[in-house]
Amino acid sequence: MARLFQGWVILAILVVTLGALGCATYQTRVTQARDLIAQGRFTEAAHDLKKLAETEGGDQLVYLLDYAVALHLAGDLEASNQALLQAERIAQIQDYHSLSRISGSLLLSEEMVQYKGEDYEKILIHVFLALNFLLLGDLDAAQVETRKINQMLHLYRTEAGRNYRDYPFAYYVSGMIWEATGNYDSAHIDYKRAYELAPQLMFLREDLLRVAVLGRRTEDLRHWQEQYPGLEIKPYWRSSDYGELVFIFQQGWGPRKRPNSQEPRLPEFRPVLSRTSSAHLKIQGNGLEGMTTAARAERILDVNGVAMEALNEVYGALLAKRIAGIGVKAVVAEQVRQKNEALGLLAWLGMNLMDRADLRHWSTLPESLQLHRVFLPVGEYQIAAEGLTSVGLPSGESFKFESVKILPRSRTFLSWRSLK
Repeated sequence: MARLFQGWVILAILVVTLGALGCATYQTRVTQARDLIAQGRFTEAAHDLKKLAETEGGDQLVYLLDYAVALHLAGDLEASNQALLQAERIAQIQDYHSLSRISGSLLLSEEMVQYKGEDYEKILIHVFLALNFLLLGDLDAAQVETRKINQMLHLYRTEAGRNYRDYPFAYYVSGMIWEATGNYDSAHIDYKRAYELAPQLMFLREDLLRVAVLGRRTEDLRHWQEQYPGLEIKPYWRSSDYGELVFIFQQGWGPRKRPNSQEPRLPEFRPVLSRTSSAHLKIQGNGLEGMTTAARAERILDVNGVAMEALNEVYGALLAKRIAGIGVKAVVAEQVRQKNEALGLLAWLGMNLMDRADLRHWSTLPESLQLHRVFLPVGEYQIAAEGLTSVGLPSGESFKFESVKILPRSRTFLSWRSLK
């Protein structure tokens, strides 16, 4: 009876191992959709991911995240929000792992555990919700999402012991929304928080000066003029004949998970090289002929950086789990070897062959989010975004926005994703 049971154990290990090795992984399933996105065929990419995103299972969360980006790029912002909200609900479920799947991950592969999402992915769900709401013109909803971003970061620091910094993106977008509603005091507070986190952002200096002027904050106005004497107070800041264009540039591709070069059982992030590193705008219409904005879009969220930081924060725990897994495999293989030498060796080889790095991650994210703001006379414009290399030369990527309307004392949001 014992031998019969032992035989069934080995057979089960071999069947699971060979079956898992033959199954398509997340990376192979999502490759076609990523290729379609890279070709600008966003609707087709969304269609390719739809069935995967709607199928309940261990990988549903990661497919929902990629599906949401494809929908966002295709311009279906409402559907993108629905996918993101569903992903948020799945990520929040506490009792996510069954004991059998955790045991399986120790014996075989981390890919057997239902995917819960990395810390940064759960936060970036709210970043993309905020982007979608901005583009839909729903500033109140976007404001709610900016609060959630830094609330989550605070919880990770205080409850999980993570060493994450707040995102300047969240404070900056919140500041823009406060400014749009005429709450200049709150706008100044949030712009200042963003400035403290990212003082290198040139546009923040003018933003701080502007809301100090509009909010009649005399001491703050004096401070920023002394800090940056080259800044000028612009007469059109108060003019009802002007509105503002806010350009959100989604640059490149976020990092990809690969097996670690030192320990292949563990993942590591590797950057995806991009020819386009920034962008500027060419504006025509309403009396402007071929105006090119002097300033380039500036990086306000480094997706590469936050992804790598999040993986580093949990790397010790991942390593400890894989070490424990090796121990469990050794015990199981030794128990089998005591009954049958050949089967014991086969069990050891099979379990270790299957013990590979978990490469699931939100792989359709951009490398960075960048911003550029331009005040324009009220009217209608044709606007082209032109990609730039790291040395400021045209990268060969561009995108045209037709019939962009600038309204009095209002903000018009545009977004473009570079893919090369």
